[in-house]
Amino acid sequence: MTSAALEILGLGLGILGWVGVILACGLPMWQVSAFIDVNIVVAQTIWEGLWMNCVVQSTGQMQCKVYDSILALPAEVQAGRALTVIVALLGLVALMVTVVGAQCTNCIRPGKMKSRIVIAGGAIYILCGVLVLIPLCWFANIVISDFYDPTVPPSQKREMGAALYIGWAATALLLFGGCLICCCSCSQRDETSFPVKYSAPRRPTSNGEYDKKNYV
Repeated sequence: MTSAALEILGLGLGILGWVGVILACGLPMWQVSAFIDVNIVVAQTIWEGLWMNCVVQSTGQMQCKVYDSILALPAEVQAGRALTVIVALLGLVALMVTVVGAQCTNCIRPGKMKSRIVIAGGAIYILCGVLVLIPLCWFANIVISDFYDPTVPPSQKREMGAALYIGWAATALLLFGGCLICCCSCSQRDETSFPVKYSAPRRPTSNGEYDKKNYV
């Protein structure tokens, strides 16, 4: 019962991480304007994401524009698009695989195959966390490098947006949920792989012979 509860908890964490990745992928706040030096007082704020950039006026009006050309985008944006979309699809596969092999479902009979399927689902969640971590760290490295680069004009300096923090939180949920699923499934398989066999002790009867029921 405990392993089943932990397995459900891991599945829930994996689903939350998967939803977080989709949210971070769609948000246009991977990079935002940095308010430094002469940019402290500005009339607009610039948001840059994987699919569009937005300009937010001081009056509250916001205008967004989808990128026109895919090939003209920087390498980190193209890689971020590809990896986040792959993770979104893999997360759906991991969800279906884990549900099929979970202890709380009867899609497959209990046994080694059922445990292996759950372990595969947990491994896919871990893979999703590793893949989505690549564009997040790539973007963060570029933002930090440009921010401290004296050759970059202050108007072009950016800071890390909310989408990066959401993505890192989603990565932690995916990794933790996947590890939890795999650990619970491995412990369950170990328990069922080595059943304990008990045998009744042989006791002689009054005439010195062993009782026949001991051989049944």
